Amino acid sequence: MSLFGKLFGSGGKGGKAPSAQEAIQRLRETEEMLTKKQEFLEKKIDQELLIAKKNGTKNKRAALQALKRKKRYEKQLAQIDGTLSTIEFQREALENANTNTEVIKNMGFAAKAMKAAHDNMDIDKVDDLMQDITEQQELAQEISDAISKPVGFGEEFDEDELLAELEELEQEELDKNLLEIGGTENVPLPNVPSTSLPSRPAKKKEEEDEDDMRDLEAWAAN
Repeated sequence: MSLFGKLFGSGGKGGKAPSAQEAIQRLRETEEMLTKKQEFLEKKIDQELLIAKKNGTKNKRAALQALKRKKRYEKQLAQIDGTLSTIEFQREALENANTNTEVIKNMGFAAKAMKAAHDNMDIDKVDDLMQDITEQQELAQEISDAISKPVGFGEEFDEDELLAELEELEQEELDKNLLEIGGTENVPLPNVPSTSLPSRPAKKKEEEDEDDMRDLEAWAAN
């Protein structure tokens, strides 16, 4: 009989095996039960040790009995420790196996979905579709280029002729400016007058006489 059968019962030859989740849950419950048993035994060991110390000199028989019980409890505790280690290892193995099972199941589900998606695809049709997309993109680019070109609506001119005409106009304007500058330099300036400017007119004779009389009167008054 397998270990699962010993722990959980086989349920007969045709019985259904427990699921990983069920086995993990039962192992956890067993771990909790054994952990509580450990705590109980540890308390009993402490109690028996106190009894042995208390009766060590007074009642050796009671002290020896207490030490014997302590030894039995310690032996049970050691067994439980070993059992817990085995159960913990088994639970971790089951959890890893359950995780791997779920991963493989999901990967298989994804593979089936991918296969179903590809079943509706034909590589030749995909190539044709991509070629059509490329042709449509090139056509759209050509249309954009055609629309962006300037349109003269029938008025087409030779650009070289236009440039030549523009150069002629610029040359005419330059020649005109040069002629205007040359004409300004040939304009004669006014001559400096040769005759001297008229001087301030001399005082009249009557005004001079009046000044002399005023000077004489001023002298006489002094």
